[in-house]
Amino acid sequence: MSLLSPEQIAATQKANLDTSQGLANTALEGFQKLVGLNLQAVKSMLFENQDTARNALSVKDPQELAVLQARLMQPAAEKIQSYSRQAFAIVAETQTEFAKVAEAQYEAYNRRVQALIDNLAQSAPVGSEATIAALKSTMTATDTFYETVQRTTRHAVEVTESNFNAAAAAASKATQQAVEQASRAAKK
Repeated sequence: MSLLSPEQIAATQKANLDTSQGLANTALEGFQKLVGLNLQAVKSMLFENQDTARNALSVKDPQELAVLQARLMQPAAEKIQSYSRQAFAIVAETQTEFAKVAEAQYEAYNRRVQALIDNLAQSAPVGSEATIAALKSTMTATDTFYETVQRTTRHAVEVTESNFNAAAAAASKATQQAVEQASRAAKK
């Protein structure tokens, strides 16, 4: 005897196909955003390199070249940090969408299993109460484990983002100090 009717199996397969298609679309959207970001970065870099080359060709002495290099260091570091933040945001957004789908799938699966356990409990022979209780206990433990994994994952993402922001701030400060130091040295 099958637990699911042919209609339920077809509906489940359709739902799984829809979910797979949604995940593929989410992945493609994230990829498209990353490609767009990369194209924007390359285009910007090409124009800036042309300007930098023009400026470097107009330099008359080594001291002037050092000043030019120092002046270009800070904006370059800021652009790298901006690119990194944008790429991180795209990846985090895509990961969040995947997590939402996974959570919805887990909750749907959990409801189906709970319904199955309830049906088994109603039609179980006398004396199988311990088995039903064990199944319910397993479901409770699984739910607790899933919630723990979700909290841990959210915390890991928050820590990663915080560490990234701290590293970016430290890099920005170090770059600023290096620029100031190079400017002072070039003026001497």
